[in-house]
Amino acid sequence: MAKTVFLWGQPGQYPNYQRALKAAGAAVRLSQDLSGADRCSALLLPGGGDMEPWRYGQVNTASRGLEPDRDRAELLLLERFTRARKPVLGICRGMQVINVFFGGTLVQDLPGHGQAAGRDRLHRVRSAPSPLRDLYGAAAVVNSAHHQAADRLGSGLRAVQWTADGTVEAVVHEDLPVWAVQWHPERLSGPLALAGAADGGRLFTAWLSLAAPGGF
Repeated sequence: MAKTVFLWGQPGQYPNYQRALKAAGAAVRLSQDLSGADRCSALLLPGGGDMEPWRYGQVNTASRGLEPDRDRAELLLLERFTRARKPVLGICRGMQVINVFFGGTLVQDLPGHGQAAGRDRLHRVRSAPSPLRDLYGAAAVVNSAHHQAADRLGSGLRAVQWTADGTVEAVVHEDLPVWAVQWHPERLSGPLALAGAADGGRLFTAWLSLAAPGGF
């Protein structure tokens, strides 16, 4: 039986994520109806607009593209999946949602990490002992397309990857099967893979290995 990954969204909204998940052997349930999420094997929180800053105790100084309905849904999904100890993967915004869910805060505007001329930046990261280091070694090249990042880490989260300026690029939970990266593995996998950069497909495959088969 295939492992089914739930994403909150509308059909056709996340083609790169769906392609990468299917290439890793997963089925994808993409819906704004949460009623079937509990029957899925794992949860993926993809990139997107910023979270509402009040959710981490701040006024809005630089956040944009707010998605309050999505905030509510993804935080509820995190509660369900972590309570069931099912795997969760956060990517870009998804990492920020995970950090806020566990009580962390965000940097609302971070220069030098967004896209340049409409293309992802590439930069090096260093990794501490972790599943990310097992996959990519102590140093790797990843992509960057964000203007916010984790600041104070939430309870139970451990930073395992950083850029040269100290920005946290990946976290893992110390007890739960929760991984998150600030970069975009779905845009470094399959036909979008780049020579010399980390193979994003390996991250999806390794994360899915944590999940039990099951779904629709």
